[in-house]
Formats: sequence, C-alpha cells, structure tokens
Amino acid sequence: MAEEAKPISPLKNLLAGGFGGMCLVFVGHPLDTVKVRLQTQPPSLPGQPSMYSGTFDCFRKTLVREGIMGLYRGMAAPIIGVTPMFAVCFFGFGLGKKLQQKCPEDVLSYPQIFAAGMLSGVFTTGIMTPGERIKCLLQIQASSGETKYTGALDCAKKLYQESGIRGIYKGTVLTLMRDVPASGMYFMTYEWLKNILTPEGKSVSELSVPRILVAGGIAGIFNWAVAIPPDVLKSRFQTAPPGKYPNGFRDVLRELIRDEGVTSLYKGFNAVMIRAFPANAACFLGFEVAMKFLNWATPNL
Repeated sequence: MAEEAKPISPLKNLLAGGFGGMCLVFVGHPLDTVKVRLQTQPPSLPGQPSMYSGTFDCFRKTLVREGIMGLYRGMAAPIIGVTPMFAVCFFGFGLGKKLQQKCPEDVLSYPQIFAAGMLSGVFTTGIMTPGERIKCLLQIQASSGETKYTGALDCAKKLYQESGIRGIYKGTVLTLMRDVPASGMYFMTYEWLKNILTPEGKSVSELSVPRILVAGGIAGIFNWAVAIPPDVLKSRFQTAPPGKYPNGFRDVLRELIRDEGVTSLYKGFNAVMIRAFPANAACFLGFEVAMKFLNWATPNL
C-alpha cells in the first residue's frame, strides 16, 4: 500500500509537475536526440555499414559534426510542450488518485495508483503529440543533411500549411498506446520504491535526496521498458512522408517486422535506458522540491 502524507492537491501537482518536466528536458534531451536518430535511420544497403552502429557511435558523430548544440537540436519544442505536459501529467495523476478516494485519509493500493497514472497518460496526449511530432522532425533533419525547417515554430507552421491540424497531431493513437500503460507503470513504480526506501519509523515525505533520485530514476527505466516498442512505431510514423503508411501503425509494424525483425521494436534501447535514469531522477527531484516549497508557501492551496 502507498502512504499519503498529506491531502492530495491536483493544483500543487500541476505546478510542481511543470518544474519537474523542465528538469527532465535539460538532463535528458541529448540522449533523446540520439534515440530518435537511431530509431529513424534508414536501413543500410547490402555490404554497406549503417549510418550509426549504436548509441555511442551516434552520440560521438553528432557531437563531432554538430557540436554540443546538435545534441540539443529541437529542444525548444519539448521545453514549450514538456513543461505544461508534465504539469498536466502530474495534475492528472493527482486527480486520478483523488477520484478514487472516498475520504482524504484513504490510502490507495498499487493497482489504484497504476490506474491514476494511466489517466495522466490520457491527459498528456493532446500536448505531447504535436511536441513529439515537431521534435522528431527537427532531430532527424540535421542527420539527413536537409534543412526544411528553421525551428520549432517554422516546423509547426509548415505542417499546418501542408496537412492542417491533422498533420500536427499525426501519431496521436500511437502516443496514447505508449503513454497510457507507461504512465501507469511510471507512477506506480515511483510510489512503490518510495515506500520501500523509506526507513522504518520515518514518513515518505522525509525521504532523502539520494533516495528520491534512485526511486525516480528506476521509475523512468520501468516506464520506458513498457513504452519503447510503441515509441519506435511512433517515431517512424511521425517522420514518414505523407501517405507512406495509409493504415497507420499497423503498416509501420508490418514493415519493421518484415524488413528488420522483432528486435527493431527496441531500436534506441541503450540510449533510452541511459537517458531514463538521470532524466527521470531529475524530474521527480524537481517535483518533490517544488512540492515542498508549495506546501511551505501555500499550505492551504
């Protein structure tokens, strides 16, 4: 069972989650760039080496060719999108928990926490999908050598001109398939680890910074263990030319399995897992620090 030290405030979750999301982007974006480039690189021709042999090769080539800013390519879109997205994510989680409580003192079971986390994944899709679409397009254009978009706003404008709002929201179903179960796993794992790591006789709210980092980092790993196959499909679908996959994710899945095998669903796995721990540790630490500040500054919010 998961302990609730204080009554749940979805509004505080909204504010603290936004700060946590900013921390996550700054720490995790370089390896997210590597992940997307590995997932979207074209299949190598017979007898020819792949564009990138793996995570570290992609990281090294990006750094050499484009400098440190190459690793932060496309970060404007997730910063603009992730801050409100994580705010909405944590708000959805707080609301999901509150809806399942008959009274403020109720302690939720882990399946109930999983359900609240799944609700947060539904809440975030509307913000996440366009941000992910723009981010992926900007990340792959640098590696392809073609400069079609000058930045996030230019990319959004051109997508709207070409395909309307549907073009900006391309990949919504795959984003839902990724984020709903993964968010449930994310929050359930974090709450479970916080309880395990809390010393006997202490409150969860008194957990030390290193233990919060460990719980947040491992929660991020569990999140991506669930999310990476639909994430591979989403990245491929969102960066494909219009009309390439008329039947949506089924066509992407069929092509990937046929051409590259089942293991292609785990492309970028190393980059994701290397990124998952520090990025999500930073996210949850940022959330907890912001929540403590809000509890101190506005105890009745």
